Amino acid sequence: MIQRRSKIVPADNSGVIAMSVIHIYGASKIKFARIGDIVQCVVKKSSPVGQIKDDALVQVVIVRTRKEFRRKDGSYIRFDDNAGVIIDNEKDKNPRATRIFGPIAREIKELGFDKIASMAAEVF
Repeated sequence: MIQRRSKIVPADNSGVIAMSVIHIYGASKIKFARIGDIVQCVVKKSSPVGQIKDDALVQVVIVRTRKEFRRKDGSYIRFDDNAGVIIDNEKDKNPRATRIFGPIAREIKELGFDKIASMAAEVF
């Protein structure tokens, strides 16, 4: 469960090192984001040669959370970190980066993020 001011690590090669959540898209009263949700983040730290600079506002889809996520079949999945992939905008759902690191949940593909799922090394 990701909330405002949560720290997120990027799961892509966009050059961002650390991000912080400032808004969760959806209804105005949504307090938590789960796997597959889109959030707005501010870049806290980035690589000097990356395509995204410090203090930039980016849209991120959550691909891994430390809090367990209940699937429809009754099983639970949990990851070691809170991670997200930076996307162009909500409608296109295309990632800005060219590589995705680490495993992602298969719910990402079911939610229409096919390009992110195809670039990932492992889909659980």
